[in-house]
Amino acid sequence: MISRAQRVAGLMKRELATLIPRRMRDPRLQGLVSVTDVEVTEDLSLARVYVSILEGGEVRRRALEALEHAAGFVRSELAPRLKLREMPEIRFQFDESLERGARVDELLRRLERGENPAADEGP
Repeated sequence: MISRAQRVAGLMKRELATLIPRRMRDPRLQGLVSVTDVEVTEDLSLARVYVSILEGGEVRRRALEALEHAAGFVRSELAPRLKLREMPEIRFQFDESLERGARVDELLRRLERGENPAADEGP
């Protein structure tokens, strides 16, 4: 049976996928951010929003900064859409799983070709 927190997380993920590109006008976010997952605590007090950001380095840092700065705006936009009495606090986090997955894929391809996958790894 799906919990209330899981239902809220699913709704938030769906709404955020449209809200971020359409309602947030910060140039640091344009075309760069995708919501990959949302986790909501059982008491609905906190929502961790995992995002994928295409660019790395400084661009990624600035995009996360923009999202954190807009967390209040995002909460105010989501509250009427989700019809919650208490809207969870929102924290944005970079989702490293996509990068890790791509790295694993690359290592497996190297093994398949008979290469040493750790040849370019540091100590």
